[in-house]
Amino acid sequence: MSIRRKILWFLFCSGLALGVLGVVGAGLAYRAFTVDLPNIETVRDYRPCQVSRVFDANGLLIGEFFIEKRELVSLDRVPRVLLQAIVAAEDANFYRHEGLDFLGILRALWKNIQAGEIVQGGSTITQQVVKSLLLTPERSVRRKIREAILAYRLERSLTKDDILYLYLNQIYFGHGAYGVQIASQTYFGHDVDRLSLPEAALLAGLPQAPSRYSPARYPERARERQVYVLEQMRDAQMISREEMEQALAEPVTIQDSPNVNEEIAPYFVDYVREVLLQKYGKEVAFCGGLRVITTIVAAEQEAAREALGFGVDAYEKRHPRQDEGGAGPSIQGALLSMDLPSGAVRAMVGGIDHDVSQFNRALQARRQPGSAVKPLIYAAALDRGYTPASIVVDSPIVFEDPVLEEKWKPKNYSRRFVGPTSLRDALTHSRNVVTIKVLKDIGVGYAIRYAQKLGFHSPITPDLSFALGSSETTLLELVTVYAAFGCQGDRPRPVFLLSVHDAEGNQLEATEPRSDPVLSPQIAYLMTSLLQSVVQEGTGRGVAELGIPCAGKTGTTNDYRDAWFIGYTPEKIVGVWMGYDQPRNLGTRESGGTVAAPVWLRFMQRDAGQGTGRPFPVPPGIVFAKVDTRTGLLATPRSVRTRMECFLEGTEPREYADEALELEGTDFFVEDLGPAASPKGPSESKKKGR
Repeated sequence: MSIRRKILWFLFCSGLALGVLGVVGAGLAYRAFTVDLPNIETVRDYRPCQVSRVFDANGLLIGEFFIEKRELVSLDRVPRVLLQAIVAAEDANFYRHEGLDFLGILRALWKNIQAGEIVQGGSTITQQVVKSLLLTPERSVRRKIREAILAYRLERSLTKDDILYLYLNQIYFGHGAYGVQIASQTYFGHDVDRLSLPEAALLAGLPQAPSRYSPARYPERARERQVYVLEQMRDAQMISREEMEQALAEPVTIQDSPNVNEEIAPYFVDYVREVLLQKYGKEVAFCGGLRVITTIVAAEQEAAREALGFGVDAYEKRHPRQDEGGAGPSIQGALLSMDLPSGAVRAMVGGIDHDVSQFNRALQARRQPGSAVKPLIYAAALDRGYTPASIVVDSPIVFEDPVLEEKWKPKNYSRRFVGPTSLRDALTHSRNVVTIKVLKDIGVGYAIRYAQKLGFHSPITPDLSFALGSSETTLLELVTVYAAFGCQGDRPRPVFLLSVHDAEGNQLEATEPRSDPVLSPQIAYLMTSLLQSVVQEGTGRGVAELGIPCAGKTGTTNDYRDAWFIGYTPEKIVGVWMGYDQPRNLGTRESGGTVAAPVWLRFMQRDAGQGTGRPFPVPPGIVFAKVDTRTGLLATPRSVRTRMECFLEGTEPREYADEALELEGTDFFVEDLGPAASPKGPSESKKKGR
C-alpha cells in the first residue's frame, strides 16, 4: 500500500472514529440534558395558582386572597388587538417557528445593540412558557439548552393557541398581576375583553421588565415601550400607520390599585380568611380560585363604619385627647349587625382603624358586659315564676366577703334606692340591687345554667357579681343571646358565608339558616316587652328617636370602663361596644346610654334595612291586665300609677290593690346575707304580683 493510500486510510479511520465519538458524545450530552426533564404532559393539566375572591351578599367584591393574583381567561375572551400586540412585542415569528427562532435571536441582539439596552428578548413565547411552567429561573447554559429542548417538544405536543393561552394566563405583568385578566383589572379597572388598542400595546410591553416599565411608577418608560409595541405591530402589518397614530394620540388612564381587602369590610374579610384556611388549607384558600359569597351588605357595612366614626368623634369632643399633644390612645369600638331570624351578619366592624390594629373587637375582645347581662337573669327569673309586675324592694343590702375580709355593699347607678319596684321598672332603670336580689332568690347555679342555654358560653364567675356583668363576654356572643328574645325563643346561629365555589364552579358548601330553641315564645315576648320599656323610658330612651318598635339594653361596667348597647327590631339586631383596649375610665356619666346607644341609633337611621316598623308579634299564651305599678296587683280607681302589663297566661294577678297592699311590699334580703359567693337556692315563697 502506498504512503498516500495509507494516509487516506488513516484519515478515513480517524474521521470515522471521531464521528462515532461525536455521535456517542452528543448522545451522552443529550441524555445528560434530558434525563430528568419535566414531562410535557403536565402542561396539559394547567392548574395555576388563582386568586380567591370574597363578595358581599349582592355580588360586590370585598376581598381577595392569593399567592399569585391570577384569574384564568379563555382565549376567545382576549381581544385580537392584545393577541397581536403580545406576538409583535415578544415573538414576531411565533406562528412560523417550531419553538426556537434563531433569526429572532439575531434580530433581538441587533436591536438591543442599537438601543444600547435590552428592548427585545431573544426567547420565543414557547420558551417563556417552558421557563415559567417547567424550569427554574436560574441563569445558566445548561438551563438554556434544556429550555430549547422542552420548547421544541412543547410545539410538538400543543397547538399554537394552546401555547398562547398558557402564556397569556401565566406571565407576570407587575404590581402583583399575573395573566392578562388581572393585569387589565389592575391597570385599567376593567376586564380584558374591553381593552383598547393603546391599552393592549401598553400591557404587551410589560412582560419584558414589569418593574422597569410600570405605567404606575414610570409613565415615561411605559410610554416609550407602548410606542415600541405599536411600531412592531405596524411593521408586521397588524395595524396601519393611521391606527398607530390614533392609538398614540389616545390618552390611557392608569387607575390606582387600592387594596380591596381594606376598602369595605377589612375585619370581616380577615375573619373569612381564617375560616377558609381552617376548612380548606392554605393551598386551596390562597390558590384555589374560590368564589365566596358572604352575608355582608356593603351599604350596611359603610353605615356601620360611619356610625362608629360618629361615636368616636362625639366622645372625643367631650374628652379631647391630651396625651402627647392629642396623640394619646383613642377610644375603640365595635359594631355587629345581624338579620332576624336568619342570623345573617350584615355588618361587622371590629375597630376604628384596621390599618392601625387588626384586632377584631367584635369577635375576639372579651369585656365585662355590665348591665347588659341583666336580661339573662331576668329571663331566668320569668321562667322561674316571676312576672314583669313582680315587686322587689330596692333597698340597701350588705354581704360579707371572706376573701377581701370586708363588706360588699352594691349600689345602683343613680346611688339612690327607690323602695318597692316592679321587675319591669327595675330592668328599665337598670337597678343593680334588685337584680342581685332576684339572682339570689332564683339561685346563681340556676341562672348560670340558664345563661349557658341562651348561648352565653364564656366562663361565668359563680357568685352574685354575675348580676352586675362581672363575667367577660364578646359582642357576638351577647348579640346572639339577645337574638333569641327577638326571634320568639329561637336563637339563630350566626351566618357569615352563604356559599363557596371552586374555580370550576363546583359548590363546596352552602349555608342554610339554622336556629336553636332556647326559650318559650312566651318568655321571649315578655323579655322583649321589658326591653321595649328600656328604650321607651329607661336607660336606652335615647334610641326611641328611631321611631319604630325596638327593644334593647344598655351596659355600663364599674368605673365606666365599658359601654354597651344591644338593640333589636323584629327584623334586625345590632350590638355596639365602646371602650379603650387597655381598660380605663371613660369619664363620669359616660355610660352605655351616652356612648354606645348613639352609635346604634346612628347606624339604624342610616341603614335602609332597619325594619318595616311592624310591632313585635304576640304569641298565644300571653294575656294582658291593667296593674297597679306599686303593688303589681290589679289596678283600682284609687291606683296612682297604672300600666297595661303582659303576663304568661295563668300568672296574671287575681287580687286588686288596696291601701294595705300599697303600703306593703315584700322586702327580702335587707339584712346581712353572708358571703356573696355562696347563695342559697331559690326561695319558695310567693312574691306579690307573681
